Amino acid sequence: MTLENVLNRIDSDLPAATDRLLELLRIQSISTDPAYKEACQDAADWLVRDLQSIGVTAEKRPTPGHPMVVGHVDGDGPHVLFYGHYDVQPVDPLDLWESPPFEPALEETDKGTVIRGRGSSDDKGQLMTFVEACRAWKAEHGTLPCKITFFFEGEEESGSPSLIPFMQENAAELTADIALICDTGLFESKTPAIITQLRGLLGEDFTITGPDRDLHSGMYGGVAMNPIRVLTKILAGLHDDTGAITLPGFYDDVPELSDEMRSQWQNLNFDHATFLGDVGLKAPAGEVDRTPLEQIWSRPTCDVNGIWGGYTGDGFKTVLPSEASAKISFRLVGQQDPDKVRTAFRTHLENNLPDGFTVDYRTEKGSPAAQMSTDNPAFEQARKALSDEWPDAAAFAGCGGSIPIAGYFKDLLGVDAILIGFGKDDDQIHSPNEKYDLESFHKGTRSWARILDAMVK
Repeated sequence: MTLENVLNRIDSDLPAATDRLLELLRIQSISTDPAYKEACQDAADWLVRDLQSIGVTAEKRPTPGHPMVVGHVDGDGPHVLFYGHYDVQPVDPLDLWESPPFEPALEETDKGTVIRGRGSSDDKGQLMTFVEACRAWKAEHGTLPCKITFFFEGEEESGSPSLIPFMQENAAELTADIALICDTGLFESKTPAIITQLRGLLGEDFTITGPDRDLHSGMYGGVAMNPIRVLTKILAGLHDDTGAITLPGFYDDVPELSDEMRSQWQNLNFDHATFLGDVGLKAPAGEVDRTPLEQIWSRPTCDVNGIWGGYTGDGFKTVLPSEASAKISFRLVGQQDPDKVRTAFRTHLENNLPDGFTVDYRTEKGSPAAQMSTDNPAFEQARKALSDEWPDAAAFAGCGGSIPIAGYFKDLLGVDAILIGFGKDDDQIHSPNEKYDLESFHKGTRSWARILDAMVK
């Protein structure tokens, strides 16, 4: 049996594979809403049955929240762990969907056939690319290519509260030679990418209080300090004129990009003018001495995500508000410590409060960045395998977002994670009318077959 046999099987089985995905997509596994608790159980049960159908010893494992699905198959060669999540985002606002979100169907568009429905791209469609590759391999070879652990979560879209305790309690069972994660996308919707660095995340939600009540601006305007004025001055001081973040020590743990990685990124020919133009912008706002792609993938950020205070209704209510609030997020890179950054920010804030002003914080624990070493041979094997399947050569890339599971594999299990996904920029994940291109599903499945073949040779 050869790889070509497996690829041919994937091609011929595409209609049946698509039907299986549509069946999974009909399950309304919204993890954040208690009303869908039973649907999350149903999705886990469906996956257990499907894994068992290809010879995997699989079971549903309880947690304080939604269950995990864990499956094992023995084999020679490397031990691979594959992670995905079966839960999905809520569908609101429902009136913006052009078809019912949990009645998935194939749809013809001017860009080709798509699978329309909630979870089609994030993450059920991506998850099933790997399962379908294993199904085809089993059909052709009678066994799977190596020792594989399947690990599916049901709370990724609601903060993964059960994930770390479960991984800690089952570390010996989940530890493998390499972890594979399919929850990312193609670069500019066409170039296969292996994500090797992910930014961490820290959020600060706070309220500044000045006077003990809202004040009449005619009586107090000019003599009383306005909390909104204080807040906006503090926020404006977080960046200098070059786009750099001004907090002392903020860049201490930010690494420089290697020459090899910089060269790969330059070869991607990222069109930042189109990227920004698509959302009505023109000029990059980050550090002026960094390329736009570096600004997105390998540099830290500080952004104001929300700001409010005073009267915001129709007409005017001429008051000096008692309070002003904001939500700030930091995307972190390299070895930046969320606690160190939090301390620097709070020191900046508190040092700029007028006498008599106070601040209250409402915050959650931050997560550090994740950086994968490409020294593991599996990274280059995967890159070459992807390049054989897609028209464009695959590249090691960064990701501006945060996918904490990659860091958890390294920190809790000591396992490097390879992040490969086949989503496209217009998949509308987390939004109405989510879709997954049939080509992404098909070629994604073929890609995993090629990667497994490369890893076991």
